[in-house]
Amino acid sequence: MTGTALLALISLATIGGAHLLSRAHWTWRTPRTGIALWQALGLCWGVATIGALLGLALLPYGRGIAGGVPGLFDDQAARLDAPHLAALLAAVSLTCVLLVMLMYAVVRVVRARARHRALLALVSRRDSAVPGTLVLDHPGAAAYCVPGVRSSKVVVSAGTMELLDRAELAAVLAHERAHARERHDLVLLPFASLRQVFPQFRLVGRCLDAVELLIEMAADDRARSGRPPRELATALLRFAAARPAAAPSGTLGVASAGDIPVMARVNRLLEPQALPRATRVAATVAVPVIAGLPLLLIALPH
Repeated sequence: MTGTALLALISLATIGGAHLLSRAHWTWRTPRTGIALWQALGLCWGVATIGALLGLALLPYGRGIAGGVPGLFDDQAARLDAPHLAALLAAVSLTCVLLVMLMYAVVRVVRARARHRALLALVSRRDSAVPGTLVLDHPGAAAYCVPGVRSSKVVVSAGTMELLDRAELAAVLAHERAHARERHDLVLLPFASLRQVFPQFRLVGRCLDAVELLIEMAADDRARSGRPPRELATALLRFAAARPAAAPSGTLGVASAGDIPVMARVNRLLEPQALPRATRVAATVAVPVIAGLPLLLIALPH
């Protein structure tokens, strides 16, 4: 019972942790660590919640979760009563829903990208001014990447090429290539699917927004490497003033929705603040602890 109770407490604690982390600004100083924390927190919630339900269902066997699972397939095992059977069904149902919605999100994104790649093959062109980039003859501001397993495509509009100077354009393209290189689209998928599972909970939406902002900041850090940060900062401000349309489905764009995220990114580019070493180390150590604790409780005999 102790392990099951601990898993239930951890599940509740992750909700509180997500609430605090969604409002935290210190993660902006180290976005990659912040992304890792979000991933660990999401994994911890899923494993702890399913583990707590499974542990409750297997209480009659008295052998813990890992030891009690074989009892479900033992003909001589005691039959589960209604409450324990309900817990078992809840654990199985939650697992199936999370996996199915994740696969649905993957399939939907893959299809959207395939359609967009086919469209780009028809309407885009190459330009020697931006080698390795597809150009759309559109007056509006647009810059995004279409991630892929074998190759990713970076797309920019003619309007963007007129809006930005050479250095700003290079910074924006470096930002998009960072998205593709670090496969930020894969980071977003679990959080996007979780919002589809729980659309009525505002906290889930805030979690996705926080991860999206950290991903943009991580790409900003990669883009400003080796160049003055003012180049990307001014490009972001020009984009915000141009009010670009949202990036196509399945892609990652340079401009965040809304003025506040853009200004947060600009401010950290122009006035970077280092995270104290003790905080950075503590956050780094917390990632494997948060992710691994519920797995350890499930494996241990109770």
